[in-house]
Amino acid sequence: MTDKAELETIEAEFARAIADAMDEQTLDAVRVAALGKKGRISEMMKGLGKMSPDERRDMGPLLNGLKERIGEALTARKDALQEAALSVRLASEKIDVTLPLRETALEAGRIHPLSQVWDEVVAIFADMGFAVENGPDIETDHYNFTALNFPEGHPAREMHDTFYFDPKADGSRALLRTHTSPVQVRTMEQGKPPFRFICPGRTYRSDSDQTHTPQFHQIEGLVIDETTHMGHLKWTLEEFLAAFFEVDGVELRMRPSYFPFTEPSMEVDVRCARLGNEIRIGEGDDWLEILGCGMVHPNVLKAVGLDPDKYQGFAFGIGLDRIAMLKYGIPDLRAFFEADLRWLKHYGFAALDVPTLAGGLTS
Repeated sequence: MTDKAELETIEAEFARAIADAMDEQTLDAVRVAALGKKGRISEMMKGLGKMSPDERRDMGPLLNGLKERIGEALTARKDALQEAALSVRLASEKIDVTLPLRETALEAGRIHPLSQVWDEVVAIFADMGFAVENGPDIETDHYNFTALNFPEGHPAREMHDTFYFDPKADGSRALLRTHTSPVQVRTMEQGKPPFRFICPGRTYRSDSDQTHTPQFHQIEGLVIDETTHMGHLKWTLEEFLAAFFEVDGVELRMRPSYFPFTEPSMEVDVRCARLGNEIRIGEGDDWLEILGCGMVHPNVLKAVGLDPDKYQGFAFGIGLDRIAMLKYGIPDLRAFFEADLRWLKHYGFAALDVPTLAGGLTS
């Protein structure tokens, strides 16, 4: 039979084991050995039923006291180990609150200048009542040239300007569109006048230098109705350029030119000042060519089934890459497509800088 001295020895053994436990796993093993289903103290508790009433009266309180003290010691040691572990973790995860905050992905990310300018242009023309139309990058000769009054043998049809695909069985060849004007033809075919829309998008030509790339971006506009004239065209361009360059007004100069799809055709210059490498739009005594435009050629209207004796209108085309370079002082067009993160951080825009006319395009 177990006596009081033996119980004190057992308590001392478990007390040392609990004190020596350096982690919760080791401590749990001590708990199982002492108080588990087959633990030493648990087995002694089971023996109470075989004792006489007098023995049970003496040993019961001793065993229950031992069990309670060992349980309390286990709990105290577990709390101490958890506190020590927390202290170590806090020390390893210490944060210097005097350091500047790290940028979030939303703050660090940048919108490409081309994307920003695209949104600026769309915002301006939307405010003027223009819809936005889109079309395929891969076009047919009909939509890219024939329907736009490009005669056979026109230089723009030649391989040095246009990217052609391999010929099909019938001899026809698809191509990468050289301008966004095919969208004008497709839109007019699918609707009825009046038309007032812009068509921004990627275009492709076989050319590459500081101011030309094989793939670039254009935005073209078209207005067709029964009363539109060149005065409306000039006003539209003046309002757009003043809003885009965020100046009070611009002065335009229109020079005769030639485009197969407009008649008359004009190159448009805007008054500017050249100060070193800086160009200021809307002031000064110099001129800068900025876009092409004209009244829609009657043959283009005929190609989409419209009567040129009843309908007329104007069209214009603007290089998005070019006006982005002018507005934001970007010297080399090729950098737009080089995916240089340093360049994007310098010229890019914050993700939440959404251009609006009310709040300012570049606020």
